Amino acid sequence: MDFYHDSRLFLEDIIKKHQIIDESIKVISARTLSPEEAIGQPERQDFPLLKGKEVMVEAVFRQSRGQAYTDMPGNFKGSIRELLSLSLADNFQRAVFISGFNALMRYFGHVTNTVHCRHEGPGICASQLPGFVKKLYGNPKITFVGFQPAMLERLSRIFDLRVIDLDTDNIGREKFGMIIEGPEKTEDALSWGDIILATGSTCVNATINRFLNRKPVIFYGVTIAGVAWIHGLRRYCPCAS
Repeated sequence: MDFYHDSRLFLEDIIKKHQIIDESIKVISARTLSPEEAIGQPERQDFPLLKGKEVMVEAVFRQSRGQAYTDMPGNFKGSIRELLSLSLADNFQRAVFISGFNALMRYFGHVTNTVHCRHEGPGICASQLPGFVKKLYGNPKITFVGFQPAMLERLSRIFDLRVIDLDTDNIGREKFGMIIEGPEKTEDALSWGDIILATGSTCVNATINRFLNRKPVIFYGVTIAGVAWIHGLRRYCPCAS
């Protein structure tokens, strides 16, 4: 499944309908905004945003905001025509495109919850996640892709988990009673689990197809808002605005 191609086609239809091809869109990174502006002052300090491991890229179209996580910060300002012409060759360009896509989808009423929750929001989101999973799937073994500490702490109290992360500072370390595993363990962990809980930033780092069409999957976070909507993917992001 080519999510970028499908997203471009969907955007092209919106653009043609509303004749906005030459309107401007601005994308700025969370290194410019500061992590506090992206996530506020949550109860815990081990979120990747606060540790500087990832940044939040934000696009603004008219008054609507769309965001996406990336490990490649930067800035972009241009027309929607230029947004569509990006080659999407790296994580920065994909983050620019996805955040812009989310902003446009937000403006035209297709999606909500495209701006990261702040302050106590991440804790509330995490506290509600075990109930969300239980209601849908009972008591599954969960393969968790990404490192979201508040979610992992809550889930680990109830479910059997294996966690895959790309951050070398986490790999091999024990967190919440589990050893964080590296990407080379992905296939084994996916085979082990009953369901997959994956970060929505997989649509920025171009790994999303690895997690589809094999087991039930829930994507969490703001990044995947627009992609999840057009492809009917299950998304968990209750506290975003």
